[in-house]
Amino acid sequence: MAYFNNIDKIKYEGSESTNPYAFKFYNPEETINGQTMEEYLRFGVAYWHTFTEDLSDPFGVGTAQRPWDRYEGMDLAKARVEAAFEFFEKLNVPYFCFHDVDIAPEGNSLRESNENLDTIVSMIKDYMKDSKTKLLWNTVNNFTHPRFVHGAASSSEADVFAYAAAKVKKGLEVGKELGSENYVFWGGREGYETLLNTDMKLELDNLGRFYHMAVNYAKEIGFDAQFLIEPKPKEPTTHQYDFDVASGYAFLQKYDLQDHFKFNIEANHATLAGHTFEHELHYARINNVLGSVDANQGHPLLGWDTDEFPTDLYSTTLAMYEIIKNGGLGRGGLNFDAKVRRGSFKPEDLFHAHIAGMDSFAVGLKVAQKLLEDGGLENIIEDRYSSYKDGIGKDIVNGTTDFHKLEQHALGLESISQPSGRLENIKAIINQYLLKTFAGEK
Repeated sequence: MAYFNNIDKIKYEGSESTNPYAFKFYNPEETINGQTMEEYLRFGVAYWHTFTEDLSDPFGVGTAQRPWDRYEGMDLAKARVEAAFEFFEKLNVPYFCFHDVDIAPEGNSLRESNENLDTIVSMIKDYMKDSKTKLLWNTVNNFTHPRFVHGAASSSEADVFAYAAAKVKKGLEVGKELGSENYVFWGGREGYETLLNTDMKLELDNLGRFYHMAVNYAKEIGFDAQFLIEPKPKEPTTHQYDFDVASGYAFLQKYDLQDHFKFNIEANHATLAGHTFEHELHYARINNVLGSVDANQGHPLLGWDTDEFPTDLYSTTLAMYEIIKNGGLGRGGLNFDAKVRRGSFKPEDLFHAHIAGMDSFAVGLKVAQKLLEDGGLENIIEDRYSSYKDGIGKDIVNGTTDFHKLEQHALGLESISQPSGRLENIKAIINQYLLKTFAGEK
């Protein structure tokens, strides 16, 4: 059955096109940095926001008009698979991602939930045989159901810990069956509301034990996907243990997990943590733990996780600057963990949103690549830290000095000369490159 009858396959038509169902900047066959755009950007569709989201909010019921929503239960789950693969094909996207409950409803028991999951996984597997679209990553939802009110792997109840482990065990098996390239852990309830009733050490220790069990089971079944942790500072818990990349990386080091995990970095989560998107990408890159990206953006006037489709070209440029310097995303990708706005309730709005996001990152890729090729920003940074290339600076970097020698050096200084940070000039340079792209200049 077709769910998007009036929409043909989305093609690249160039920046002058006025067709709302065409890419203006994303040309999947265009070669950038030795790879096609499709190969480099590795776009993915988020199953939850695209096919299960009803656009409800705390103040109103859902507004989404979805032709598959006339079904219920397992019939609805099957209809969503049909709609999803039609959407993937028409958008010509290489990847998708899902949580277990996105694709199959929970039953009255864990056994029934697994049976529902098996049915839909088998259906997805059949569709994948004739589709170019692969599974970028899968995960399980260990945060929505009331059983996870006090957390999952960090729960105060051992039975909940066991239930969460059983769900992840099944998720790893599903990932292997569908050939998933990654497996994500998002600790939606792995945190606490108040220390007045929390044993933080026990919860963190249990979380570490949980991840080791997952690593061991993946090895046992031969599932070689890249493991990813997705940081978020708050929502739904007040204090989440995976606050940002830095705290997550410290956790991995403490529990000897740093060789088994990288990070899935979401733009909106970065801003909720008080960071920029590029900060989180940069921190992960310099520590060799940048694994994948959830591509979205938050609203600058709102303080929660709005999950908007990425259209800020400045942000996508700086993000791609870090990703290119990382050598790409490897087994990861750019998954659109984003939802259309509540007023964009038509089925065709799903296409408009993804086209906008894909074009935005295509622009970011082209601008960032040109910036790196020309070396302007890199030269500015190199010049700013040039004092560490020789003399006392070189001794500091090489570890061949101490406080005694540094004091002697400082006592001999008559003045200190420092270069300008040139921040305004740097931003103007980025704007110039962005405008050149808009004007079609090479």
